Amino acid sequence: MNYIIIDLEFNQALNASGNEINYKLPFEIIQIGLIKLDANFNTISTMNSLIKPEIYQTLNPYVEKLTGISMNDLSLSKSFKEVFNDLTKLFDGESVLCVWGVSDIKELYRNTLYHGLNVSQLPKLYINVQRQASNKLNLKKGINIGLSSATEIFDIPTSDNFHDALYTAEIFKKINSSNSDEGSSSSLNKLISPYSYNNSRNTEPKTKLDKDRLFNQFEKMYSRELTYEEKSMIELAYKMGKTNQFQISTTKQKN
Repeated sequence: MNYIIIDLEFNQALNASGNEINYKLPFEIIQIGLIKLDANFNTISTMNSLIKPEIYQTLNPYVEKLTGISMNDLSLSKSFKEVFNDLTKLFDGESVLCVWGVSDIKELYRNTLYHGLNVSQLPKLYINVQRQASNKLNLKKGINIGLSSATEIFDIPTSDNFHDALYTAEIFKKINSSNSDEGSSSSLNKLISPYSYNNSRNTEPKTKLDKDRLFNQFEKMYSRELTYEEKSMIELAYKMGKTNQFQISTTKQKN
């Protein structure tokens, strides 16, 4: 079994009015970082590829500040289809995707479908390393530790850039190493046992947002007129919510 530690970066619409959200692909992948580990958690290969955007061709300033990626970097990069071809070459044998939160695997499948590529080439099994780290630290259900905090707790040296599969890989190895030290092989197997990803393709909504009614409702609630900035924020929040990007499962999973 191989473990594919993957980290994705996304670009998105600038705002609700100036650059409309594409509901079929609200978050466009612009970078894929990857570390491939063997069954003993040794690094086999790595990958770090920028992707030229096709939908949101202006880089969101928040994304640029967060990642340090520039539009000039992206304009000289490969297309998603080209990078996807490079990516799938690394999925040999039984591969398990390891992600920091399930949003990365959701968007990987969604971007793949959008570009008309074969999702069957992607691993179906995955491990949410963030959830496993939170479980290891005995955090309450629904509370997930951040990557920066996790590196401190697990004593992993870092630089300023946390947008890298390296740290997820190191935490993954630390968790499994600590379990091995406990001398319980069953505990180790229980921890790293992957789930099967159930992909459900998002479709474009069949209804249209009635912005006037939405804004009127807020103005009634707060007994005042909304500013232009407030209307933009409300509209954007509504549209982002429709993408289901921030939904979490309430179904109890067996650990």
